Amino acid sequence: MAAPPLNVKKKKKKTTATCTWEPYEETGQDALIVKFSNGHVKKAEELEFQLFKHSDGVNPRKKTRRIVVAESDRLPYVGSNFGSGSLQCNNLCRYFVGVLDKGTMQMKVHNAQLFNMLPVIPGESAVNENTKQAETYREKVDALIEAFGTTKQKRALSSRRLNEVGNETLQQAVALAATNVINRKGVEALRNEVVETETQTDTALFLPSCNTEADKVEDVYPFDQLLSLNEFDALKDVGAKMAALTPEDLQKMRAENCPQTVLRHLELLPKEDAARDRQSRCAWYLSFLIKSSLQKRLSFKFGIEDGCPRIIINKVLKNFTVESFHHGSLRNTVSSSMRIKLAAHCLALLLHMGDQTANLTLLHRDMGISDAKMLELAKAMGLTLSRQSAYSREQVGTQEEHRMASLVLPLVHYDRRMERRKRKRMN
Repeated sequence: MAAPPLNVKKKKKKTTATCTWEPYEETGQDALIVKFSNGHVKKAEELEFQLFKHSDGVNPRKKTRRIVVAESDRLPYVGSNFGSGSLQCNNLCRYFVGVLDKGTMQMKVHNAQLFNMLPVIPGESAVNENTKQAETYREKVDALIEAFGTTKQKRALSSRRLNEVGNETLQQAVALAATNVINRKGVEALRNEVVETETQTDTALFLPSCNTEADKVEDVYPFDQLLSLNEFDALKDVGAKMAALTPEDLQKMRAENCPQTVLRHLELLPKEDAARDRQSRCAWYLSFLIKSSLQKRLSFKFGIEDGCPRIIINKVLKNFTVESFHHGSLRNTVSSSMRIKLAAHCLALLLHMGDQTANLTLLHRDMGISDAKMLELAKAMGLTLSRQSAYSREQVGTQEEHRMASLVLPLVHYDRRMERRKRKRMN
């Protein structure tokens, strides 16, 4: 009996492939690997590829720049290894391509570069990378917010961009407006306006409300703006006490350094009941304003001993003091600017009490304000200044010159002097 044939496996011959390295210096060109950003190419053989090199072969930054153009029947595609459209992986990694010859089974390995092919729509102008300005830090942060920011950050970015105004457009508009104003008014007129504005800025915030178009002098600084009807009614009791003062009481008040401005009006109270009542109420309110200006701080208890109505003290604290915090408590401070405001309201009140005439000398002495500051305040209010001789109460038998201010229509406009004090030369 014959033995069965043995299954002998035949060994397959192994084919080995050898690789040959061809550096860039010998080939003169890297292999190009392209990918299309909008899909896959079905018929790559129908595309016509062109390679462009940079003309500057000496500059090490520019001599390696390449642009690949692929043209099809529908759209041309462009890719480059530099600029914003290039792939950053070329700078981080090295790529190689092996080309296998099946006949000789030898593979040649080449350096490779990746190109991202982007479609180019006909009619659109390409951006010149050389003329493109470098992004600022703010633009880079905005780009990061657009890509990775939260909804709140994106909303804030959108709101900020909507509120931004182009600097160049704004500067051009301002320059054009300034040129038109200069051509229309002239340089000299603009200088005069600047001087007038600087003059009014210092005191305009502290003046009482003024009606420059009033036909009567008593309506220029309305009395109801100085004392409202409710405030005037609240002064009924304290005004009655003022009207009932005797000459002995006035002498006692003079010895207690009562404001001279108030004493002059109390000595000349009219006999008629209505006029006397009105004058006495104004005198008490004037005395309270002067006393308030001499204080450093005011509280709600100030004036209670003199019978001050609550509505009056609330008005003074609100309109003539500055609120400040000190060791956790609120203080009402009478600042220097508030003293000027008090002086302006006292002057307007004196005009109504003295037939639109006020004694500036007595007022600045009572309030502790310099004569120059009081004159500047009267000029800011448009009053007419004059001088008047009066007998001195301190030195009996002598006369002194008092500054008087009167309200006359139309109001006086004073020009501010631009003269500067000359410095004394040292010998």
